[in-house]
Amino acid sequence: MSLLASLGWNDALEDAFASHRAAGLIPGRVSLEHNHVYRVLTGEREWLAEAAGRIKYQATGRHELPAVGDWVALRLDVRHERGTIQAILPRRTWFSRKAAGRGTEEQVIAANVDGVFIVFGLDAPIKERAIERYLALARRSRVRPVVVLNKADLADTGPAVAAVIAVAGGAAVHAVSAATGAGVDELEGYLQPGATLALLGPSGAGKSSLVNRLIGENVLATRAVREWDARGRHASVHRQMLVRPGGGIIIDTPGMRELRLWDGEEGVGETFEEITALSAGCRFRDCRHDVEPGCAVKAAVQIGQITEERYQGYLKLGREHAATEKLRDERALLDAKRQTKVQHKALKAMQKSRDR
Repeated sequence: MSLLASLGWNDALEDAFASHRAAGLIPGRVSLEHNHVYRVLTGEREWLAEAAGRIKYQATGRHELPAVGDWVALRLDVRHERGTIQAILPRRTWFSRKAAGRGTEEQVIAANVDGVFIVFGLDAPIKERAIERYLALARRSRVRPVVVLNKADLADTGPAVAAVIAVAGGAAVHAVSAATGAGVDELEGYLQPGATLALLGPSGAGKSSLVNRLIGENVLATRAVREWDARGRHASVHRQMLVRPGGGIIIDTPGMRELRLWDGEEGVGETFEEITALSAGCRFRDCRHDVEPGCAVKAAVQIGQITEERYQGYLKLGREHAATEKLRDERALLDAKRQTKVQHKALKAMQKSRDR
């Protein structure tokens, strides 16, 4: 396997890159981003790079700037040991969330990913609703989700695994220990040569420790558990892509305090597939399963076919999606108005120039 192929390069990417290669550019993959400075792997080595001014100027938001996992066209300045990202190749898959805070902006977490390990620690009570949220994110992105329950050495895994299987919608569930290595070999099969897997999950779940175990050496910093409650602590501060010596690419991500889906309707439907199936029996085709009469989903909740907790989790994600959609529509309207003003000013300037 070539060095570039070990990063996931294939014939389809080679075809998409043809015009850039003709222009003297070389392909690379973004391995880290920090304050708009990127590290880009070209197979032979890693380069520091910045996005070309044209990319920054034409971007309508941060989601159109390079993200970890992106394939890019790079122009090298060998004399200064740096590069300039001239273009971003079309993304095959990507994870997006609403950027944290009050603003309305899409944030790409990782790009060109084949699967995702959703990592939660067994040193704390399992949060099924949070796992549902991560599953919806993965399924909306059309990648294979796998739930990894880390720190199996600290708890009885049976009840936790059963609880997660009940909400996983067919996704595989593994209980492992990054500390002892127990169960980690079950994850090896997902890390095929050229395949990219991202690790998502809350802070303190042990994602960095798991990456180190999978890589086979301590490539990422980790932090000891807190003494007063034995809970894990936040370690990763940047999204980072790592190439595994035994094959496969891993993208480690910091724990997210806020995970709001950017465009999650499809992923929510797949994550709550039993609710989606029951929807066909509702009186109204556009039933929201909230206050409408003749709702088959609410009837299933009343007889215990669906738990109240899972039903409320479904409603919460649905309301968040609707609120985000409204904000996106409002932002699109404002952006359109701004663009119209810019065009009017440009036309006036051209008219004045002609009249002189």
